[in-house]
Amino acid sequence: MLLTNRQIAIFKAIVDEFTKTAEPVGSKRLIDLLDFSCSSATIRNEMAALEEMGLLEKTHTSSGRIPSSKGYRFYVENLMEKQLDEGIKDSLQEVFRQRHFSMDEVVKKSCEILSQMTSLTSVVLGPESRYQTLQHVQLFPLTERSAVAVFITDHGHTENKTFHFQADVSLEDIKTCCNILNDKLVGTPICNVVERMKEIEPLIASHVARHEVLFEAFVSAFMKFASEHVYCSGQSNMLYQPEFADIEKLKELMKMLEDSSLFRQIANHEGNVAIEIGGENNLIQMDNVAVVSSRFKMNDKEEGELMIVGPTRMQYNRVVALMEYMSKVLEDMYRQEE
Repeated sequence: MLLTNRQIAIFKAIVDEFTKTAEPVGSKRLIDLLDFSCSSATIRNEMAALEEMGLLEKTHTSSGRIPSSKGYRFYVENLMEKQLDEGIKDSLQEVFRQRHFSMDEVVKKSCEILSQMTSLTSVVLGPESRYQTLQHVQLFPLTERSAVAVFITDHGHTENKTFHFQADVSLEDIKTCCNILNDKLVGTPICNVVERMKEIEPLIASHVARHEVLFEAFVSAFMKFASEHVYCSGQSNMLYQPEFADIEKLKELMKMLEDSSLFRQIANHEGNVAIEIGGENNLIQMDNVAVVSSRFKMNDKEEGELMIVGPTRMQYNRVVALMEYMSKVLEDMYRQEE
């Protein structure tokens, strides 16, 4: 698609202005925004041409124009200039330099930072459990009816799960159960642990008095551990976006954010960074929603995904730059730990 320099300047000005105001942009406003002289009539003709190309569209409530899904795609592929303030880079480096984070903490912290810095909703996908195997399990009693289970994988990742028993359990039974689990489950893929536990349940029953209580607690804890690590932060930021002022649209968006399988599918993209725009992506059923995702490697086998969910008029230049840099920070951090 070939655009003249004037058409490019007008189109870019409309995208930038609509991103800031969420209001359709008219010819009179463009006269103030453009850095060259142009009559209203000429601007209107160029806007009509851009609309004919499918890059702009007119709303029912205004004579101004807004970018279309096709227009946003053209913008991010041809006109976007990534921008990230050096102060933000320093802040990101400092957050992860302050202390040693576990994998789970890094994923959660990244999610919080992204939503805070963009004022949008962030989703972070941790590595899928099928790539990890159980290395060790330990149970620490808190009271006679509660305990903390600590699971360690072959990659050194640690996860804690607190759970409660339905009846009193002796310290000896807990110790015996842990010994059996460590003897029989070491090397088992996390996603297969529950199935393997069912196979050794008779063995646990023959050595542990309250085996039913302990078995149920461990199965529950392992199921939580094996579930996908999907974290979401900043959902409330969508309340301040004009696109979702309608309660039904907001409900639809919240339902989308709860669908972890959707984000796993979106994460299955080529390249390190992808921009999915509603209206052109079959996975995203809402026209005015976009998802920007950036992949980061934890090691040779494991990958995570950073995502920003927001209106299609989000500041792509800033969001993409931020996510690319955060992915780099995370990869550098994991590389240092190897």
